[in-house]
Amino acid sequence: MYREHTKIIKIGNKRIGGGNPILMQSMTNTKTEDVEATAAQILKLEAAGCDIIRCAVPTMEAAKALGEIKKRIHIPLVADIHFDYRLAVAAMEHGADKIRINPGNIGSADRVKAVVDVAKERGIPIRVGVNSGSLEKELVEKYHGVTAEGIVESALDKVHMIEDMGYDNLVISIKSSDVMMCAKAHGQIAERTNYPLHVGITESGTILSGNIKSAVGLGIILSQGIGDTIRVSLTGDPLEEIKSAKLILRTLGLRKGGIEVVSCPTCGRTQIDLIGLANRVENMVEDIPKTLKVAVMGCVVNGPGEAKEADIGIAGGKGEGLLIRKGEVIRKVPEGELLGALREEILKFEEE
Repeated sequence: MYREHTKIIKIGNKRIGGGNPILMQSMTNTKTEDVEATAAQILKLEAAGCDIIRCAVPTMEAAKALGEIKKRIHIPLVADIHFDYRLAVAAMEHGADKIRINPGNIGSADRVKAVVDVAKERGIPIRVGVNSGSLEKELVEKYHGVTAEGIVESALDKVHMIEDMGYDNLVISIKSSDVMMCAKAHGQIAERTNYPLHVGITESGTILSGNIKSAVGLGIILSQGIGDTIRVSLTGDPLEEIKSAKLILRTLGLRKGGIEVVSCPTCGRTQIDLIGLANRVENMVEDIPKTLKVAVMGCVVNGPGEAKEADIGIAGGKGEGLLIRKGEVIRKVPEGELLGALREEILKFEEE
């Protein structure tokens, strides 16, 4: 697998590459200059399982705020920089654990070198990011449009520029909103470099469409052994990005831990508010850091059988439900008490 052989890069107190666990990233949507709001959002993301956080740095005030933000959080902080090389330098001086730049929009080689020199002096990794939407005109013309080949060439050109400046503490990110193009590009770049790759589908969309596109794209890429960090980019609350990232990694067998909730799609036999119940169960188990499978089934016809593969399950009836443990029915519970009874059973189960 590609990820087993990528270069190990240290980001704050985390390590990526070389077969280390795939880490989940998100990005704050607060104004970075607002230290209180930004730190508060990051702490919520930490609690949800976020491993690395990225903040936009559009102003010098934002760059300076990073130092105070870092004092309040516990995960590595990445500064997202565009256009102004001075912001990258300031971000590193104020404690950024990694910077994300596109050398193509930073300016002249001298300006890129000014950033690289500070990164080298401080041992700060640089994420070289290229998006299909910012592909250089020459490459668009060369490949007759925006293509996977063009994205890969653009990224490697920038990597080689920084290598020529004497620095190789790098992470590469190549993204596109075109799922299949993105997957193809990752397959190509994995054959041409051993730098760790940050993977995601950019501008993927809202909670619904973004999750589907990200699950398909990340599923293809990660299942090929490619990808050292991931971000599920969604137009919504960043917390949703971490929830989705965890599910994608767990579904692919790339991360363990947490409670997996499985539920049936409902049918005409359902006599309980299964949709509402399943959602409440998912929310209820978020704070229980154990590895369990919980089944939420809609009827007592197939429910007990379908729940056999789960550690604990509930199967709905008319105004009540069966509480099931390792395939065995424990007792009947009134509908209004099901959620509490299920949580109690989960907590008892984890104590054994």
